[in-house]
Amino acid sequence: MMSIRSKREVLERVVRRYWAARRAEKGRILDEFVAITGYHRKYAIHVLRHPPEPRRVHRRQRRRLYTQPVQAALIRLWRIANCICGKRLVPYLPELVAALERHHELQLEPQVKSLLLRISPATADRLLRAERQQRRRISLGTTKPGSLLKKGIPIRTFTAWDDECPGFLEVDLVAHCGPTTQGQYLYSLVLTDICTGWTECVALLNRGQRQVCDAIAAVRQDLPFPLLGIDSDNGSEFINDILLRYCRREHITFTRSREYHKNDQAHVEQKNWSVVRQIVGHDRYEGELACRRLAALYHVLHRYINFCQPQLKLVAKQRIGSKLKKWYDTATTPYQRVQAAQTIAADHKARLATQYPSINPAALLRSIESLQNELWSTAIVRFMNEATNPSK
Repeated sequence: MMSIRSKREVLERVVRRYWAARRAEKGRILDEFVAITGYHRKYAIHVLRHPPEPRRVHRRQRRRLYTQPVQAALIRLWRIANCICGKRLVPYLPELVAALERHHELQLEPQVKSLLLRISPATADRLLRAERQQRRRISLGTTKPGSLLKKGIPIRTFTAWDDECPGFLEVDLVAHCGPTTQGQYLYSLVLTDICTGWTECVALLNRGQRQVCDAIAAVRQDLPFPLLGIDSDNGSEFINDILLRYCRREHITFTRSREYHKNDQAHVEQKNWSVVRQIVGHDRYEGELACRRLAALYHVLHRYINFCQPQLKLVAKQRIGSKLKKWYDTATTPYQRVQAAQTIAADHKARLATQYPSINPAALLRSIESLQNELWSTAIVRFMNEATNPSK
């Protein structure tokens, strides 16, 4: 039995042939139409002579809720938050707006503020779609295996670490070599806590074993929680006797990832991109002046990343057929995760809480941009020209 919609489609096709046909042909068309639709012959003649007018679809014009002032305020907040996605930005908007109003960086009308604080992540991404710019660049890898002490440093397994306890950090080096690995150039040592997402970056003149070990020891003094363990790749800057003896002396768990398995260090690898590459870039840097300017940038970036950048944490994942479905918690900053952790001492939390009211996200972003310009002025162009013009 045909549906009403199908019968209307048949009528739209037959009615033109019916009106254009002669008397004898109209009888054959009428017989076909009756046989297909099951209509009574008299009713079929009626609908062919008087076809119904096509239905007009009246779309309801919905009033735009998030007007241009709301969109403009959202874009400004998004830029101050370093252009993060809607799922990270929206849960952080109340904290961000309050901090900017506290430091007289933002003044919103009550209606605009109310709409901003009730916006959904999907709507925020839609309003920000025209402002987004995505850039991808491929970086050079400089990890050289250190096989001397591999047997003495166990491969990290998830059962050996308590990921719910702050203090277990993934560490990695990022090379600022530009398009070539020739000569001497700067490195960034990146350390990321798995539980809270707390991230520290250190500028290094080179990747000497002593320098890397001293940098880790210095970062340990500034962490808001005790350093319980580090997990590195298989590079010789980490797999060496100096760092191994330091960890054993200080009772720090030292593990390494599997070779050619970057996902074993997914947390720090993500920070290599979102923190170092997006802020510092892919240029080549050499010498003490560039190292001092990079260190100054990281000093400001430390507060911006840990106090003003909300992060999503994977809660669970499930494979459904060929698809992998993932669930994330509500985006919160590393500072908020540290304050919520039960194992961190109260005096460490109090020390961070006294710093938090004085942090101005907009002022930090302006300082970062100024320090970026100073750092970029020291970028080495010679190697870049040689890479693009090898004949010269």
